[in-house]
Amino acid sequence: MSISPRAVKFDDDCMWVELEDGRTIGVPLAWFPRLLHASQEDRAAVELSRRGLHWDNLDEDISIEGLLQGRGDQTRARIQAA
Repeated sequence: MSISPRAVKFDDDCMWVELEDGRTIGVPLAWFPRLLHASQEDRAAVELSRRGLHWDNLDEDISIEGLLQGRGDQTRARIQAA
C-alpha cells in the first residue's frame, strides 16, 4: 500500500507532511540541509507525487516511505559508501 502526501508545510525548525490517510509527519529541517538552507519561496515550490516530494530548484527528492522509516538526507551516506 502506498501512502501519498496531501500537503507540505514548514515552520522555523520542521517540515510537516500531511498524508492521505490523515496522519501528519513532522521531521526536523536539519535532516535535510538543502531545505534547511532554502528560502521560503524555494521550499514552497514542492511538487507532490504519489510516492513523495520533489523540489526541482533544490535538486531534492524525499520519499514518503523514507520519512515513515525515519530516514533523513541520504546524500552523505551514498558518498561515504562510494
